Amino acid sequence: MATMKDVARLAGVSTSTVSHVINNDRFVSDATRERVESAIRSLNYAPSALARSLKLNQTHTIGMLLTASSNPFYSELVRGVERSCFERGYSLVLCNTEGDEQRMNRNLETLLQKRVDGLLLLCTETHLPAPDIMTRYPSIPTVMMDWAPFDGDSDLIQDNSLLGGGIATRHLIDKGYTRIACITGPLDKTPSRQRLEGYRNAMRAAGLSIAPDYEIVADFEFSGGFTAMNRLLALETPPHAVFSGNDAMALGAYQALWQAGLSVPGDMAIVGYDDIELARYMTPPLTTVHQAKDELGELAIDVLIHRMAQPSLGQQRLQLTPELIVRGST
Repeated sequence: MATMKDVARLAGVSTSTVSHVINNDRFVSDATRERVESAIRSLNYAPSALARSLKLNQTHTIGMLLTASSNPFYSELVRGVERSCFERGYSLVLCNTEGDEQRMNRNLETLLQKRVDGLLLLCTETHLPAPDIMTRYPSIPTVMMDWAPFDGDSDLIQDNSLLGGGIATRHLIDKGYTRIACITGPLDKTPSRQRLEGYRNAMRAAGLSIAPDYEIVADFEFSGGFTAMNRLLALETPPHAVFSGNDAMALGAYQALWQAGLSVPGDMAIVGYDDIELARYMTPPLTTVHQAKDELGELAIDVLIHRMAQPSLGQQRLQLTPELIVRGST
């Protein structure tokens, strides 16, 4: 495999001149540049990204750690992050924890050992990064996405789930529904708790009571929504409307209603949360609370790059405002 010295020897220049041509970071005459580029082509030389990163102490790589699932929200969010990385000249290394604490810490250590320039973390609060790992790499800028803060200086970007839960529930109330249930995600997750609290606040403000069995804790997955809706349908007095803590569970609820021979919104109105791409193609299209996933990914990358450039900045906490998208399910 050809080296930079081989290129310099063939072109009759110094290795520093070859470096300047490759990195385009200093003036080199057209004639010299042509000799260097000709030598590169002749030797099929490929610059070493590792060597360059060691010299510059920068890899132009960002690591992302998340708990992925069948929920399309995650793939759409990652798509936005990856696009933003590409547009800004960075590569993205993605690791999936699958909700396992040991796997999360192992992946985290691997990303840090690979000298990523920054980290994006999207996981559940029940599994915080091992303090000893974070202590060993104190200079790595980190942005938490949609995750409650832990003891540290990481920047934080969250959806205003409390507001979103209230918006979704008030829409059902404004439509005239009074028997409204809530299918919530796991209560170890801050967004789940806040969306549930938003639902409760809206019901309380409207003077509506919540039946004891109208709050179902599920798992943010399609199957969780399916099971939860079947539980609601089995009640002596089923609800007439449901706020689902995310779109995946809402789609599972659609399936349960279809299997029961019931219609949306004729027999049951449904509001979801996230506004995944599939929501608009359901029958009927799903009314949902929009999370700006592309904007969230872009903001996360910009905040991280800003942090990398100015590591002494104080902690940044940013919050995105949810928006109701009214479709046919209510």
